[in-house]
Amino acid sequence: MKEVLKVEGMSCGHCVKSIESSVGELQGVSAVTVDLANKEVTVEFGNETTIAQIKETIEDQGYDVA
Repeated sequence: MKEVLKVEGMSCGHCVKSIESSVGELQGVSAVTVDLANKEVTVEFGNETTIAQIKETIEDQGYDVA
């Protein structure tokens, strides 16, 4: 599956690395792409995880998922 999430609060390369590494560690996540300009995080994942878990992981890093 592929989901595009609107994420507020990202502003720099550290934000990108933080989200990519934390979401990338979730079981079943095959790709994470952060687009700072559009405030989007694109995640490709399988059945091992849910979109709710992905959102929670991003929010745990201090960002707001719309």
